[in-house]
Amino acid sequence: MKLTIEDVRSRFIKHFDGTTGSVYASPGRINLIGEHTDYNNGFVFPGAVEQGIIAEVKPNGTRTVDAYSIDLKDRVQFSLDDEQGPRATWARYIYGVCREMMALGVPVEGFNTAFAGDVPLGAGMSSSAALESTYAYALNDLWGENKIEKMELAKVGQRTEHKYVGVNCGIMDQAISVLGKKGSLLRLDCRSGEYEYFPWNPKGYQLVLVNSCVKHQLVGSPYNERRLSCEKVAAVIAKKYPEVESLRDANYDMLEEVRAEITDEEYRRARYVIGEVARVLAVCDALQKDDYETVGQMMYETHYGLSKEYEVSCEELDYLNDIAKEEGVTGSRIMGGGFGGCTINLIADELAANFKKVVKSKFKAKYGKEPIVIDVVIGDGARKLC
Repeated sequence: MKLTIEDVRSRFIKHFDGTTGSVYASPGRINLIGEHTDYNNGFVFPGAVEQGIIAEVKPNGTRTVDAYSIDLKDRVQFSLDDEQGPRATWARYIYGVCREMMALGVPVEGFNTAFAGDVPLGAGMSSSAALESTYAYALNDLWGENKIEKMELAKVGQRTEHKYVGVNCGIMDQAISVLGKKGSLLRLDCRSGEYEYFPWNPKGYQLVLVNSCVKHQLVGSPYNERRLSCEKVAAVIAKKYPEVESLRDANYDMLEEVRAEITDEEYRRARYVIGEVARVLAVCDALQKDDYETVGQMMYETHYGLSKEYEVSCEELDYLNDIAKEEGVTGSRIMGGGFGGCTINLIADELAANFKKVVKSKFKAKYGKEPIVIDVVIGDGARKLC
């Protein structure tokens, strides 16, 4: 069921004073290609989706925010002047955005708000970034005397994650949630912050997510370990090539030169990242020529790299990738950090219906539960609905 303005407005009226405010929305996202490249200063290539967060917001003339989560049936109040903020994690996203907007000089006042979302949970589609972007956009619209530009609104969301939630995320999720454009993907340079839109209106193809509904418990901190490996290899290469600030600046030849100075594991990690930076650019070139076969080939190469070199896959995701190959899917790969979640699949229209049926039945036969199939429609970024 698609979330509507009426779904949110009816709850807002019920829980507050019977009047209405302004309604805002921001989307979740997919990432066509470019995984684990953001913290290596590389490129990512996301798109906004139609699913996201919708919130109604109305100033209440106080210094207090009164927030109601429709999905959680939970209500939290907090003062804008409270240095600690609320305990509930969902409310801390709103609190953090308020505080960061105030730090930018926006004279935020108290407000009543109710919100809901239809981003599938656990699918790696960034519902938290959608929540942050919705409120950053809303507060800027309601109180921003000198309107803050969109990339800065994305950074408000990123800082909220870092400072108020404790997640040291990159900028991709918030950037695409704010900047998304219907019918376009966004190539984002994670070093410079520069971005460029690429049309996404594939003739004869569609994007489909297959959510494994699996999330493996991880021992230690695999993301931090991989990040440190990448930084170490970049530092070793930089001794010979000072222009290499991160793996984004390196190539395979440079990596081969230092192979004796690093471990096999570090070599594999770096090889994946160097290849992935190049694949993002190759996909952008291919899309400009409507060459979806090359796009698909790059997606399969990314999955191989994530599975065998970066080692962030799992048995279930590899099985979904194998099914995609067997069924003639043009491209398929893990989407997101790995160890569970979704594959993203580029499928010819005539094969889509059969693939959806086969992937459900085969996966259920092997693992005892059906994966969730999600059709992807590329939508708009943060906006005012009414």
